[in-house]
Amino acid sequence: MDTDVLIAGSGCAGLYLAINLPENKRVTIVTKSQCDKSDSFLAQGGICMLKDPADFDSFFEDTLKAGHYENDKKSVEIMINSSPEVLNDLLSYGVDFNRDENGELTYTREGAHSNNRILFHKDITGKEITSKLLKKAQSLANITVLEHTELLDIIEKDNRCFGGIVRKSDGEIEVIKAAHTVFATGGIGGLFSHSTNFNHLTGDALAISLKHGIALRDADYVQIHPTTLYTKEKNERSFLISESVRGEGAKLYGKNMKRFANELLPRDLLTQEIYKQMERDGSEFVWEDLRTIPEKEVREHFPNIVEHCREAGYDVFKECIPVVPAQHYFMGGVKIDYKGKTSMDCLYAVGETACNGVHGKNRLASNSLLESLVFAKKAALDISADNRTAENLLDEPDLKEYDDIKTLKENYAKLVLDEIKRLENK
Repeated sequence: MDTDVLIAGSGCAGLYLAINLPENKRVTIVTKSQCDKSDSFLAQGGICMLKDPADFDSFFEDTLKAGHYENDKKSVEIMINSSPEVLNDLLSYGVDFNRDENGELTYTREGAHSNNRILFHKDITGKEITSKLLKKAQSLANITVLEHTELLDIIEKDNRCFGGIVRKSDGEIEVIKAAHTVFATGGIGGLFSHSTNFNHLTGDALAISLKHGIALRDADYVQIHPTTLYTKEKNERSFLISESVRGEGAKLYGKNMKRFANELLPRDLLTQEIYKQMERDGSEFVWEDLRTIPEKEVREHFPNIVEHCREAGYDVFKECIPVVPAQHYFMGGVKIDYKGKTSMDCLYAVGETACNGVHGKNRLASNSLLESLVFAKKAALDISADNRTAENLLDEPDLKEYDDIKTLKENYAKLVLDEIKRLENK
């Protein structure tokens, strides 16, 4: 196969990048599972927006404060100032955000935010946005999506990427030559025993980068979400109890049913307080109380959470629910510039697998969807301006080394985990 742009990953970043490429470029999207099995579909809370220029300084400061002031300030500035453009694009694709009785967009607030600046669709904002992006991508004749097709490696020569090696749904291993290649493979949750991520998201782009000497950034910056529904079942994806729930007034209690922390602390700080309380209580969880929020608001804003808790045996209108921290997001990743370029020519990275320092050490709630979309479009514009093609490689890759997929993936997982541990120890 050959294509103009090869995108590994079908989350919001990969899809939005593809949509923003010229229709005369052939685009191939490969995704190792189904298109609706990306973490973008799981995002509950919402997407941050600069609704008023007067909010810029506050938005900027909130993002830096949550990131422990380790953020790249230019990245943050680009992200915030680009948000109105992203909003207009999403509305043009038919994304349905919550509106008031007058038809005006409504904004909510989450932990560590000074103001209400988050657009949302019930408690399934990620699904609403990403499904509309997928529908748009599928309507374009120049975009081909291959499900159950896994990126195993890239093809490179003299620090230039010429495409990738993939395993197709029938198990066949194939070379896809491409003028430009994009990592949009998502997070690393599949490497952890407790995570809100789909377990097939295992940091593949990081492993491939480590193998080929492509620069990474802040690979030890792993975010733990403070509130996921506690379950005794192991190796099951942790169900997220959105930050928005606490933003709307939900409270946290220890086993004595007394509050022990400010529920609107940044995620990492609140997680620390929860762990301390669990240790004091000798418990595997703490309690979250949604009864402090008006019932009508809970039913309208958080129907998915209400239903999931009901299926798990909890009535959020009559009782507290048990919650526990779990791995949630990855602030580090493949190092990129402000246009999504990696340290290898013709190779880009976008979304959670990429890092330009916008989040710093800890991501501010609901900045993930925004950041992914903003820099995906920047990458698309940069790729669009480059008319190079994928020349014939002097050395065709030897596909025999990819026969033992199990060993390959085990080695990849070890590469990523070893790098995280190395940086943590450092």
